[in-house]
Amino acid sequence: MAIIRSVQGFTPVFGADCFLAETAVVIGDVVMGDGCSVWYGAVVRGDVHYIRIGNHVNIQDGAVLHTLYQRAGIEIGDYVSVAHNATVHGAVLEDHVLVGMGAVLLDHVHVGRQSIIAAGAVVTERTQVEPGSIYAGNPARRLKSVDPAQVEDIIERIARNYQKYASWYQK
Repeated sequence: MAIIRSVQGFTPVFGADCFLAETAVVIGDVVMGDGCSVWYGAVVRGDVHYIRIGNHVNIQDGAVLHTLYQRAGIEIGDYVSVAHNATVHGAVLEDHVLVGMGAVLLDHVHVGRQSIIAAGAVVTERTQVEPGSIYAGNPARRLKSVDPAQVEDIIERIARNYQKYASWYQK
């Protein structure tokens, strides 16, 4: 059973058909939509500010979502994948975004819809990622536009696959 904790009077709220792995941790002011999954060793820590997660979002193994005390919450849209060991700290991710493995998004980052943050990228504080962009590097910079086929072939496919994987554990 996942660790689900109330703190400061806030208890996490989950939509329908969410999967929480046994070693996932969800704390505090967290509201999660339908069809989401939080995988092994992932931490969603809404203890110092809010975290709002849309529908069909997957927070993969070892990822960390945390916020900046009273200054920067997290807002995640629909069909977003936060890959293995990524860190999202006080950022906004619009719909259909892929955050690659080991990427780091710092406070007040805003990632526009249908964007990809490459594996290992470090997106520095207050960066505004244009919709439909691929960002990579340290510090992360815009490499190019996302090809429309990549939205379906990569971003949406990963989100759908994680819903399928979660269904294996819910049976």
